[in-house]
Order: sequence, then C-alpha cells, then structure tokens
Amino acid sequence: MTRLSVNINKVATLRNARGGNNPDLVKVALDCERFGAQGITVHPRPDERHIRYRDVLDLHDVVTTEFNIEGNPDDRFIELVKRVKPAQVTLVPDAPDAITSNAGWDTIRHADHLRGLIETFKAEGIRVSIFVDTDERMVEGAKAVGTDRIELYTEPYAAQYPTDREAAVAPFVRAALKAQELGLGLNAGHDLSLDNLRFFAQQVPRLLEVSIGHALICDALYLGLENTIQLYRRCLTEGV
Repeated sequence: MTRLSVNINKVATLRNARGGNNPDLVKVALDCERFGAQGITVHPRPDERHIRYRDVLDLHDVVTTEFNIEGNPDDRFIELVKRVKPAQVTLVPDAPDAITSNAGWDTIRHADHLRGLIETFKAEGIRVSIFVDTDERMVEGAKAVGTDRIELYTEPYAAQYPTDREAAVAPFVRAALKAQELGLGLNAGHDLSLDNLRFFAQQVPRLLEVSIGHALICDALYLGLENTIQLYRRCLTEGV
C-alpha cells in the first residue's frame, strides 16, 4: 500500500503571513496524523519563508508517524537533519530563490557530492531518498551513489494528465520498473492531486510513498482537513 505523507509547508506559509502561531503548525501535524496521514513532510528553506528550522525541532518531539525532511543539503540543512534524525531525508536540488522544487538531481554529474551526503546520513541511521526525473540514466545513477529510495518529480505528469494521461504516466512507469530492477524504493511527489493521484497510483508499480502538500491544503479549504486526507488515502487504495 502506498503511504500518504502530508507536506505542511503551506500551513507554515499561512502562519508566517500574519505572525504569531495561528495556525499552530504542531497541532496541524498532529491532526493530520489523527485524520489518517501516514507521515509528515517538511521542507525548510534557507530563508525560512514557510517551515522554520525551529519548527523542525518542535515537530520532531511530537510526530509519531514517519517524519520526512526534504531540502537542498547545504551545511545548515545537513546539521539540522543529523540533529533531528528523521525516518527519512529527501535530497532536493532546489536553488535558494526557487518558488518550489522544479527538477531532479543529475545523479551522474553530482555523483561524488551525493555519495558523500548519503554516507553521512546513513551513518546516522536515516533513510535517504533523492529527488530525480524519469530519465532512467538518473535512476541508475541514484543506485550507483547508494541511496535507499528515489522520489520521482511528478510535475510533468500533472501537467500532461488532463490531455493524455496514458502518455503522461508512461515515463514514470518505465522509471519505476528500472527502480524495481535495481532494488530502489520508490516515492513520488509534486503537483499530485485528487484529480490525478488515483490513476498514478494504479499505473506506477511498487510506489511506496507520495508526499503531497499544496493541492491537499487547497482542497482542505473547501472540504475540511480530515475529509481531504481521507479522500487522498482513498485514491491510494481504491482500485490498486
């Protein structure tokens, strides 16, 4: 069964827009777990425009499902992850000024850098996932640097889904089969939604986890957080 990890960055964005602690990020994380989320994902960025580094420490004290910290592994990020020791760290090559993640790693060009990072985190007992595109060479490169899992960057799938869902999912199926062949665990995330998630989960083999934030929080404004989490869980279980 594919697990749902709820990315709560957008909740932090709302809190930061007004100052103070409303909404309470820790309470939201606990409520997400209570409503059925099987993990909590955060993506602290250097400017702390949504998740703050203090948030990560506070969440670590209370999250009882899988805690996943994702981000660009600069020195501050590395030290934070080593201190918190989450269940999983997801390495993402986003620039400091990026609005959101928009590409996977070139696992061949950055092989030495990634290999050192992965060794560092594995030595701390942390499972490592790296963000990649569907290019099978990048999947092979991910295996070569020693990662436990890859997370497929799904924005291209989401963009093409409304016009040709079969063509949209095809490269993800091929990448998933390559990961399976190599013994890599498979995660996915970015722009997955209630509209496109069910088909993705039905088509992509051995999908262990999806991390969903923006669409889920937007849906929760209309449908309520508890109901929304249950709807996303249903997408991952019905017809699979």
